[in-house]
Amino acid sequence: MTDRVDINRLMVEMRSIKTKTQAFNGTQGIAAQDIGDMRARAGVEIGNDNKTPDFGQLMEAAVNKVNSTQKAAGALQNAYQTGDPNVDITEVMVASQKASVSFQAMLQVRNKLVEAYRDVMNMPI
Repeated sequence: MTDRVDINRLMVEMRSIKTKTQAFNGTQGIAAQDIGDMRARAGVEIGNDNKTPDFGQLMEAAVNKVNSTQKAAGALQNAYQTGDPNVDITEVMVASQKASVSFQAMLQVRNKLVEAYRDVMNMPI
């Protein structure tokens, strides 16, 4: 149930950002606070001369976040299998599902990027 709440909250947040960008014609209308919040969540530090986050840095941070989620789920699984009394099966299952959902989301983003790249490469000049 925790995964569903987290996903719903993420979707609401993404829709809110999308609405803000559409309302003000692109990223220029996003408040500096919103960009700062995005940077903080992604763990990306941007210099004062660049007002928008670098795409490569955001992707790297996202991949690292998925990797850390998978490692945490693996560690919980190993702890449960070795009989650690502090690890509950529900924790293991929730962590495993979080890792699975985050990995599937990353794959979908990758697929969309590859599709967009192919579309751009096939455009007539």
